[in-house]
Amino acid sequence: MLSRHRINARDLELVRASGAELLPRLDEYVEQFYAWLRQEPEFGQYFNDETLLRHVQNMQVEYWKRFFIGVVDDSYVINRRHVGEVHARIGLSVAAYFAAMDISLAMLTDMLPMSDTRYETYRAITKLIHLDTAVVTVSYNHIINEKMAGQAQALTEMSTPVTSVAEDVLMLPVVGLIDSRRAQEILSSVLGRIAETRARVFIIDISGVSVVDTAVANHLIKLTRATRLMGCKALLSGLSPAIAQTIIELGIDVSAIDTHATLRDALEESLRLVGIKLVRSHNE
Repeated sequence: MLSRHRINARDLELVRASGAELLPRLDEYVEQFYAWLRQEPEFGQYFNDETLLRHVQNMQVEYWKRFFIGVVDDSYVINRRHVGEVHARIGLSVAAYFAAMDISLAMLTDMLPMSDTRYETYRAITKLIHLDTAVVTVSYNHIINEKMAGQAQALTEMSTPVTSVAEDVLMLPVVGLIDSRRAQEILSSVLGRIAETRARVFIIDISGVSVVDTAVANHLIKLTRATRLMGCKALLSGLSPAIAQTIIELGIDVSAIDTHATLRDALEESLRLVGIKLVRSHNE
């Protein structure tokens, strides 16, 4: 990691030496930094509570104290990863973080005294800040990706709501488009629920599906075969006249699928298959 950012022993030595000059002036830096931050839109959004603001300021001082120790080990990297995780969880943008690090670099290096090594020290501090931002950004993106994956999973579960409508009978209403990815999600969800409930009949209602083409038909046939292998019979409902005509025109063979025009027809057939008889009650 150090070599990737061209940080060598001399750089760390210069960072430590600059810490002797800058650490006693961290309060001055914090004052300047928050004078700048108060002008930024993120300030009112994240730091409007005085108690929280003091806590963040103390954490920031600790951040720079660790920085100017000039020791980059596993503990240091873990600490920086934690910073990225915190920023991601509170929703602070990467752009805001980059701006804060850039202004911090300018403020801190402006405090350096004039010397023969001033430029070399500036370069060393810059390299270490770049390492920090790289670690923080990777950690930040990891948390954001986890959030997105969780949201995608939640949407998938919402879009494939396999429901038990009677004993031994499951149903899935499908709305929208069916592409290869969604078909695989439906297949996994359905087979999982069949294994869990030991259902004997599964109804898939496609009355809300906008397009049925060869690919969609093949996905439905595959689903039918997979449920059959698990001892469950699949019924397809919601075949509108337009969809039926499209299937005929495309020459799609759906003979392997037990089809029904309406969901009611499919429900009646499913109840018959599992031995449930409905009796109409007459109110006197």
